[in-house]
Amino acid sequence: MNPSVKFIVITASMLVIAFFFNPWTPLIFWLGIILLQLTMSRTKWKLWLLFMLPFSIGAFGYLWTTIVFGAETGGAIIWSFAGIDVTEEQWARALSLAFRVMAFSTLSLLFAFTTDPVRFIMSLMQQLKLPPKLAYGVMVGYQFLPVMKDEFTQIQQAQRLRGAETKKYSWQQLLSMRRILIPMLAGAVRKAERSAFAMEARGFTGEPRSAFYHPIQIDRTDWLMSGIFLILLLTSCIGGSWLG
Repeated sequence: MNPSVKFIVITASMLVIAFFFNPWTPLIFWLGIILLQLTMSRTKWKLWLLFMLPFSIGAFGYLWTTIVFGAETGGAIIWSFAGIDVTEEQWARALSLAFRVMAFSTLSLLFAFTTDPVRFIMSLMQQLKLPPKLAYGVMVGYQFLPVMKDEFTQIQQAQRLRGAETKKYSWQQLLSMRRILIPMLAGAVRKAERSAFAMEARGFTGEPRSAFYHPIQIDRTDWLMSGIFLILLLTSCIGGSWLG
């Protein structure tokens, strides 16, 4: 999909799901998103499961805390444990929060795993008219991340070769990080300045462009996938309201 279209569709889906408080709507939508990933994307599932682990723990935390510390709602008690009475409304609210976390996190990972960042920035410029100054600034900053990671490792190894002491305690290690962060900051400033000079030398003014070397279009696939998301969203909302 076109990254801008995908971003708009996913953001709109999250906003719509946020207004439904029954547990069935986010559950149906979450299962539908997983089905879409299984059939229409090339997701690395081991990596996906690893990233989903903290979100799953957070969803369970919402479930547990809503049941234990939620406000008294009255109504019929469906089950009890350890002296805690759980009503039907409390259980439905807890499930709704948990499934909503899972649905939102799955949508976010779907976008992250299937979208090239550079293509996303280019699409924002071409389709959503993002100012080039901001777009290219974000793009250059993103491309600096792996460079900064390598530079961090090099500075750390260089200091060890020069006999820098390894601190035993965590707070001492945290304080000693300034010996690495200050050279990294100085190097980042120099790299940013060189990048700015290079962009200026190549005629970059920050003005909107009339043409792009890599044009990103909106085609039939984007309309088809947007329709599939819309059908899934309507099915979740209608089905969830009916079951709720």
